[in-house]
Amino acid sequence: MTEKETPVVLKQAPNKLFVDDVVEEDNSIALMHPNKLSELKIFIGDIVLVRGRLRKITCCIAKADETIDENKIRLSKVARMNVRVKSSDIVYVNVAAEASFIKVAHILPIAETIEGVTGDFFDIYLKPYFKDSFRPLHEGDIFVVRNNFHPVEFKVVSVSPNPYGIVNRDTLIKTNGDPVPQNSEESLDELCYSDIGSCKKQINQIREMIELPLRHPKVFKTLGVKPSKGLLLYGPPGTGKTMLARAVANETGAYFFLINGPEVMSKMSGETESNLRRAFEEAEKNAPAIIFIDEIDSIAPKRDKTNGDVEKRAVSQLLTLMDGLKTRGHVVVLAATNRPNAIEPALRRFGRFDREIEIGVPDESGRFDILKIHTRNMKLAEDVKLEAIAEKTHGYVGADLAQLCSEAALCCVREMISVIDFESDEIDTMILDTFNVNMDHFNQALSLTHPSSLRETIVEVPKVKWYEIGGLESIKQTLHEMILHPMTYSKKFEDFGLSPSRGVLFYGPPGCGKTLLARAVASECSANFITIKGPELLSSWFGESEANVREIFDKARSATPCVLFFDELDSIGIQRASSANRTGVEDRVMNQLLTEIDGIAVKKNVFFIGATNRPELLDEALLRPGRLDQIIYIPLPDLKSRLSILKALTHKMPIAEDVPLDFIALQTEGFSGADLAELIQLAAKSAIKENIEEERMCLEANGVVENTRNQITKKDFEIAFSQARCSVNSADLAKYENFAKKFDPGYKKRILSYLLFLNSPSYTKDKEYIQQVVVE
Repeated sequence: MTEKETPVVLKQAPNKLFVDDVVEEDNSIALMHPNKLSELKIFIGDIVLVRGRLRKITCCIAKADETIDENKIRLSKVARMNVRVKSSDIVYVNVAAEASFIKVAHILPIAETIEGVTGDFFDIYLKPYFKDSFRPLHEGDIFVVRNNFHPVEFKVVSVSPNPYGIVNRDTLIKTNGDPVPQNSEESLDELCYSDIGSCKKQINQIREMIELPLRHPKVFKTLGVKPSKGLLLYGPPGTGKTMLARAVANETGAYFFLINGPEVMSKMSGETESNLRRAFEEAEKNAPAIIFIDEIDSIAPKRDKTNGDVEKRAVSQLLTLMDGLKTRGHVVVLAATNRPNAIEPALRRFGRFDREIEIGVPDESGRFDILKIHTRNMKLAEDVKLEAIAEKTHGYVGADLAQLCSEAALCCVREMISVIDFESDEIDTMILDTFNVNMDHFNQALSLTHPSSLRETIVEVPKVKWYEIGGLESIKQTLHEMILHPMTYSKKFEDFGLSPSRGVLFYGPPGCGKTLLARAVASECSANFITIKGPELLSSWFGESEANVREIFDKARSATPCVLFFDELDSIGIQRASSANRTGVEDRVMNQLLTEIDGIAVKKNVFFIGATNRPELLDEALLRPGRLDQIIYIPLPDLKSRLSILKALTHKMPIAEDVPLDFIALQTEGFSGADLAELIQLAAKSAIKENIEEERMCLEANGVVENTRNQITKKDFEIAFSQARCSVNSADLAKYENFAKKFDPGYKKRILSYLLFLNSPSYTKDKEYIQQVVVE
């Protein structure tokens, strides 16, 4: 009997930890798992020494974080720079047993961070920084103070009596001396993973595909697996593709070679290929290296779609170079584009670009992370709620949010421009301390910025709420279950194996609230709302109409959650091969529309809403389940609905107490919602006219305006009734009833089939009645 082999257990020092990513936190905090703190006998709040490369040491305050792995430690960007480590590097952590209170600390600002700024840096920066808590300092450390409009870096020149300790109220902080020049190794300007928000999943994939082979190529060699050669990043402009590539290069410490697509192209024969070869040769000489090709679609388009020989040769050369990389694992090709389908398919296979990662438009939580990064160097007022700003910025990418923060800062500067001396080359820190970006500045900036991912498309986040729509209670409930439930309870739909609905059609008389309902749906689910007027998509140029439809759906998918509202759907959803269709454009647009609706990914949270008052013109293929899952008739409001609409329309208007809204609702039989809105407007105009006339008479009589009527009275409604009109006639209503019968002709027969299937006892009793219904 052979003895079982004893598994090899690899032991490592318990204080040996891996540096993990962290969103910018306090300079003095080190986050570890509670179990690791217990193992190292470190109490929360203890001062710990963190040792990194070249025996560089800093001291931090230990804090617990249950979300972190036990073998990892989270350090801020400043702390990592002090110990010369990057993400995934190893550090050693020990309790600072000899930590004591510092008697004297000599601290000086970094010269490059205070250019053009003068004043008392101690009162404006250092005093507030050390006021609230006991902060540890280590001799030689750099730290950043961001409690002002202008962040400043400081260096700890000396500390006594020990090289490290804790600053308390009795510590003497000296700031005499000239500012310290910045060392290249101490620069905090380098991009790192903590500078990029809303890309945690993508960063993990990139680290797995690129960082691990560059740092530890022997791992792949031991496993007998070849590491990746290339990675393609794609997504809308401004989402952070180039920034992410630079962050990877900085975190790995690899040589970074940038190729801007159009720059390598040349009219001279052979020069384009020569430029590409030189770039790869340079990278191989400086391995480990990352070659980043920005806008790769400009140098590697589809060979069968281009007519130029230069582009074809460039693609062939790039394919050859990627196949011929000698130092595999030490040179990785990163490429970025916002047109992935325009790239040569031969590049998009395993062995060249092994994986494609989408850097999409951030969701609400992603926008919040990005806003925190862009505002960490800004002095924000207490009323600034970044969560509220993130809710309002649907469709904004990282570049748009950076512009938003910049515009908010400029709005603040415009208010304080009178205190700035333009003749002077420097500005006092006391003036900078008065700058304060508040919520009003962000609201002004929101009106000046627009989401670039949805440019040229009418996008808004509606503010219409359910309570503002009178009546239609059953329809509201249906829409709530159809649209909001899949977004709110997506896990339950997966558990029950149910796919969410893709679309709904509203049809009915004009002015009954079809558009208002669509806007309320988008508002309730906090989604982008894209309005498309059917005729806008049609073009006389061949193929352009279909391209317009594709572009609309592509933008909706990139700005999810999104509600696509096609108003006047009958203009593009007309029956194919009908007599009304003469040019054939409508047929092609209809085919493209059906294809796009079928291609909406369920997880993309794109919902299609169509509205029409001519449903009989629509193509039957559009009305089937799976495309427009629900067809909802929006009828004329009944008495209860009319009263609800009148209350919704007048809830912000000064209506006299003796105005009988219930009686008005009774007298408006056959009125649509738009007709009721017109009635209210006519009454309000009458009241305004009467008010202006009373003011004029008072001025002529007494020279003073007083006791004028400022309410809408019965008399105004009587005048409004004399001018109001009913826009829907009985012939129109009969047309919609005929459509319902045509669209669902077997609904009465299904009643009988259903009762037969259930073998219901009530079937025998009511058999004659049901048969009579079926015959009718």
